[in-house]
Amino acid sequence: MSDALINATGTTTMTMAGAINAGLRAAMERDPKVLLMGEDIGALGGVFRVTDGLHKDFGDDRVIDTPLAESGIVGTAIGLGMRGYRSVCEIQFEGFIFPAYNQITTQLAKMHYRSQGNITLPLVIRVPYAGGIGAIEHHSESPEALFAHTPGLRIFSPATPQDAYDGIQQAIAAPDPVMFFEPKARYWDKGEVNTGTVETRLSDAAATIGISGSRVAREGTDVTLVAYGPTVRLALQSAELAAQAGTSVEVIDLRSISPLDSDAVVKSAKKTGRVVVTHEAVTTFGVAAEVSARVTEQAFFHLHAPVLRVGGFHTPYPGATFEHEYLPNLDRVLDAVDRVMKH
Repeated sequence: MSDALINATGTTTMTMAGAINAGLRAAMERDPKVLLMGEDIGALGGVFRVTDGLHKDFGDDRVIDTPLAESGIVGTAIGLGMRGYRSVCEIQFEGFIFPAYNQITTQLAKMHYRSQGNITLPLVIRVPYAGGIGAIEHHSESPEALFAHTPGLRIFSPATPQDAYDGIQQAIAAPDPVMFFEPKARYWDKGEVNTGTVETRLSDAAATIGISGSRVAREGTDVTLVAYGPTVRLALQSAELAAQAGTSVEVIDLRSISPLDSDAVVKSAKKTGRVVVTHEAVTTFGVAAEVSARVTEQAFFHLHAPVLRVGGFHTPYPGATFEHEYLPNLDRVLDAVDRVMKH
């Protein structure tokens, strides 16, 4: 992947896939105990070519093609983590993660607590997720809330190449297990990446903080629009159109889903008095519900309207022909903005 072959410092235009590749490369060069494991990630470079070139440069011992056995991939990585290695496991598509659900939720997430803090498991699970690529069943879901509900896991989803580059390295350096949800429809989005920014923030403590924060992606005064991962670009587009109609929308990119850094959201809600949350995942029991609860608990007397949610419908993910009817879009988000403005 040519745009991943970069200098150690400086700013370069990259795709998100290229930024993750560059981040993995930097982490592997920095620490010989960083290993990559997954299906077809070696010579092929992965289905989305995110690991392209890494097998050639680091070899079979550090870029490991595994059998089609997600439980085995994660289980092996847990054992390696207990021996001091830092494995990065790729789940080829998010719909394939459930054979490993038991390993993740009952072993990986609980080992630190079960050992009274004596065992840490610095393990990263990369999960290409969400829709928008016209794929078949099990290739477009958004299961992040299922894992966010499990204590002991950190859940992070970048929306920009810069956050992807920084975030993957911080996730690898962190002492905790991190699930790194990569919005696959954003893999080819390009952006400026400062490849020197993360170098001074890679201690365990700094890395943990680095993958736990939200950001204000666009400032506004009338409505707070909260998003993460695949819907941040949609939120920014919606804010731009709303501005043309005279409504100032502030966009918050959560980045970290668990722990949920709600400070920026609550601060913005107190300023605007109106909040809309959007994600591709099913709305029912989703991340937006948690954001709504926190805003209501901490900023209730500042609100001028109920918090509204825009997400997937409570149905299985549809076939590619109908996914545009299922996913949040400009019309649905702007309708929610209009409705909170009318209160």
